Amino acid sequence: MDIFYQAKQVKLMSDYISYLVTSLDAHTLDYTELDLWAEEESGVANITGFRLVDPNSMDVQNAVHDWIWTERMRGNTITLTPKMVKTSSALINDAVHMLARALHQLDQTEPFIVEAPLSCEGVDKWEHGERIVSFVKAKYSDPDNTESGMTGPLWLDKDSSYRRNNFTVTLIETRADNATGTWNRSGIHLYRTVEEMERFTKELLSKKVMRVVSKLGPPYLMMRENQTGTTGNDQFRGYAIELIQMIADELKFKFEFYLVKDGKYGSLNKDGRWDGLIKDLLDRKADLGICDLTITYDRERAVDFTMPFMTLGISILYSNPPEKAPNLYSFLEPLSTEVWIYMASAFISVSLLLFILARVTPLEWNNPHPCNPEPEELENTFNLINSMWFAMGSFLQQGCDFLPQAPSTRMVAGLWWFFTLIMISSYTANLAAFLTAAGLDTERIHSAKDLGAQNKVQYGCMAGGSTQAFFAASNTSEYQRMWSIMSAARPTVFTASNPLGVERVKNAWENGKRDYAFFMESTGIEYECQRTCYLRMVGNLLDSKGYGIAMPRNSPYRALISGAVLKLQEKGKLVQLKDRWWKQMDAGGACEQEFVDNSDDNKLTMGHVGGVFLVLTYGCVGAFFVAVGEFLWNTHTVAIENKITPKEALVKEMKFAVRCSEDTKPIRHRATTPSSSRSGSRSLGRSLALSLLQLNAFQRLGGGGGGGDGGDGGGGTEKKK
Repeated sequence: MDIFYQAKQVKLMSDYISYLVTSLDAHTLDYTELDLWAEEESGVANITGFRLVDPNSMDVQNAVHDWIWTERMRGNTITLTPKMVKTSSALINDAVHMLARALHQLDQTEPFIVEAPLSCEGVDKWEHGERIVSFVKAKYSDPDNTESGMTGPLWLDKDSSYRRNNFTVTLIETRADNATGTWNRSGIHLYRTVEEMERFTKELLSKKVMRVVSKLGPPYLMMRENQTGTTGNDQFRGYAIELIQMIADELKFKFEFYLVKDGKYGSLNKDGRWDGLIKDLLDRKADLGICDLTITYDRERAVDFTMPFMTLGISILYSNPPEKAPNLYSFLEPLSTEVWIYMASAFISVSLLLFILARVTPLEWNNPHPCNPEPEELENTFNLINSMWFAMGSFLQQGCDFLPQAPSTRMVAGLWWFFTLIMISSYTANLAAFLTAAGLDTERIHSAKDLGAQNKVQYGCMAGGSTQAFFAASNTSEYQRMWSIMSAARPTVFTASNPLGVERVKNAWENGKRDYAFFMESTGIEYECQRTCYLRMVGNLLDSKGYGIAMPRNSPYRALISGAVLKLQEKGKLVQLKDRWWKQMDAGGACEQEFVDNSDDNKLTMGHVGGVFLVLTYGCVGAFFVAVGEFLWNTHTVAIENKITPKEALVKEMKFAVRCSEDTKPIRHRATTPSSSRSGSRSLGRSLALSLLQLNAFQRLGGGGGGGDGGDGGGGTEKKK
């Protein structure tokens, strides 16, 4: 017990340490003090021993009873129990009984005289010695021999030079004095079943307060906002503490959380030492370690892990491009401003050229009355307004009710049609591409390969974590090149923690550069994207791994806790717990996008084509005001011709305009007086006489020389005599 006491002083008596006592008298020690240590230290080492003497056998109990009775007969009082019998005493007792029984039986069959005791220093042999030894060998090597002693069956094996080899060594748990198995010549045999071992471990666990080490990091473990009057576990909240609580409720144990001092997960240093949570577990300061701790090869060689309670992988955290509201005048975007100006200039230039060429060429001056072979006037359809109307109709591919006839004007019209064909076709194709691309993801970074192939966006990860170890140990050339770029980057692209990496991505988005991407576990990216809508996860997972609950090597509670995690997983409790902390707590789910039918994603909205409607609206409003101007001018003319007030004319014209059922409008001639009628008759007579004289003079001159220019004709044409 002194050795165990010294082990306790150097903290080598925890329940993660096992001792094997090779002495066959280990069962005789008093282990009650260890029970007190177990209460003080919340657990004590497992001590396994061997014994050859079974205190519960009748042979041992009878022998102890005989010893006590013999001593009483001698007048001595001794305190002796079967558990106090040492193996050497039992072996001596069995040896004496074997010899005594042999001599007694031999004396009955072959009586002999026992002489005086021989000198121990003499060289002469006792004449009966060999005969007694041979009789003992023959008696106890007989297969029918069933004698037993305190140490078990008393039988000697002829094939083993009459050695005793059929004894049984019992394996015991010294503290509980429970036999866990036996060993004999046929092998080891364990008494306890898996169910019994699990039940025994549960009993130990229920008496223990498990120390749980963790580190701060949302949503796994966070400090409560209101710390007033809170101590112990009450000062924490998060996914990890609720998961441990669910496991504790399943296995009926108590736990106590504390934070790791250096705030690290645990990585292997160059000198072969661990830090962070792993170090606390190796130093037996904690029984469990839980947070977003990834199960890796190196960590699993140092500590034990339960089955994963969450499966994940490495991915990329990046920001979305800033969303731009659709431009109402997006129909102008397919062509640059410079092209629009050149097109307007071309329209004006072609209109003016048509107007000039139509006046110059004689083939554009036409007879307004085809039935009259000798007209007095010719008209030109391509005045300035009509030239612009023709150019506009051709440009919009709507045509016109008049066409050029002269070769020169037709040449200009043909080249204009060719120009408009190319420009309208190009515009239509480019407009469709622009409007369609507005609803598509134009981001160039869609995977780690895309990220590694460019040099504008920097990328990094958390220093000292499993993600950094993944790149450092990767055999993939692409990841090796990315690791070289990250290692050589100055300033460094590594961060001290995942939250700092997330903050760096946010800052890059806020300053408009979007020049940093961060590698981290997909679960952490999902958590951030649920709360910051301009963040997103890029590409597929680079690997597959899991988060597990760590514990010291060879922990007796590993199977129980793994089983509890599996039960929670089968019941769907782990999914519910994740949804609670990812999508519900702390403003979670603000950016969650429900599944929708994406068949309408490429449809254009009013935000894309609203400008066209505005142009139509502006044009219609402008036409309305022009019509109002025409109406008011016509009203003024009617008032003058009919010699009525403008108000009366306005009322009359307005009444006619609102009668939509009438399609014809009567002409109101000016009222005439007799004097005016006579004056008009005289004027008409003078005009007719003058016309006849001019015609006569023209005929005498043989049709030479003409009169003056006439006025403009109606119908938007120009006339010449």
